[in-house]
Amino acid sequence: MELGPDPVVLTGPNGSGKTNILEAVSLLAPGQGLRQAPLADLAWAGGDGSWSVSALVHTAIGPVTIGTGQAAAAMQSDRATSRIVRIDGETKSGSGTLGEYVEMVWVTPATDGLFTGPASERRRFLDRLIVCFDSGHRTRAGRFERAMAQRNRLLSDGMTRGAQLDGLEVVMAEMGVAVAAARAEAVAALASVIAARRVRDPASPFPWSLAHLEGAIDRDLSQRAAVDVEDAYARLLRDVRERDRAAGRALDGPHRSDFVVTHGPKATAAKHSSTGEQKALLIGLLLAHAELVRARRDGLAPMLLLDEVTAHLDADRRAALFEELLRLGTQAWMTGTDSQAFSSLTGKAQFWRVADGALTRSG
Repeated sequence: MELGPDPVVLTGPNGSGKTNILEAVSLLAPGQGLRQAPLADLAWAGGDGSWSVSALVHTAIGPVTIGTGQAAAAMQSDRATSRIVRIDGETKSGSGTLGEYVEMVWVTPATDGLFTGPASERRRFLDRLIVCFDSGHRTRAGRFERAMAQRNRLLSDGMTRGAQLDGLEVVMAEMGVAVAAARAEAVAALASVIAARRVRDPASPFPWSLAHLEGAIDRDLSQRAAVDVEDAYARLLRDVRERDRAAGRALDGPHRSDFVVTHGPKATAAKHSSTGEQKALLIGLLLAHAELVRARRDGLAPMLLLDEVTAHLDADRRAALFEELLRLGTQAWMTGTDSQAFSSLTGKAQFWRVADGALTRSG
């Protein structure tokens, strides 16, 4: 695909491959991609297990060629959980380095259930937003998860004391509080942008929202210095080892927090809103985040991947969304089965038709 900076619209029947294209684009960012699929599942079923994605990306530091993929031989080895990443032909270690070049967030049909699903999905959604302006957040979260998993294994093996447990709990305390602090800062920053958007466009079809973090560690951080919260969390982990051993998991920490959103105009929890209202709230959050990233990145908004974005949106909300995307100046990738739903973008976006796994430029 040869593309300019304008929004990209992919239309075609269900099963034609539209989401596959978005997933390929999402792999230019850190992580597993928009479907969180195992790497082995990304390859063509009739092939040898290898796959690759390559793109010339225009970044704040100039054009960069990003390549990522997996060799067939890796599928049969211990490296099956890793993928190759190359920047301008130079091999890098891990996908985390991609965060230095690409800021990207996405919404898929699965995200429509964000407010009614488990708290883990909301945490993942918030963490993805944070990575756009804090690439180290993913590393800190990963260190916390690994330390917690090792502690769980030691407790499961019957160990309830010792220097190894002490060390793991120190890492959990340091990284866990850092993760919680980054989330708190992001939620506060989003609240500021949402408030400004509310003043600028009080009649927006994307209602303003209130958001907060709900969890013991989040409450402690709002009341005490981070270093004090770290010490208290480390002591707590030491004191509840027997409880966590019996439960088979750590029952305290940032992995237990929830990202709670409220429909501002109606003062009701987002989970109690209608399907259309939830979609509008979600898009409102995404637009506020894009504005926040643009402000922090000297005017460069993140890429947005919006799979089946027009579902549950009436004509007025569709038009308002497209206007917002054009104002942001972001390269938003959108998919849908009905090209007429994107008619107001004619002449303002790049239209492609997807059919039987093939792409045709249509506008």
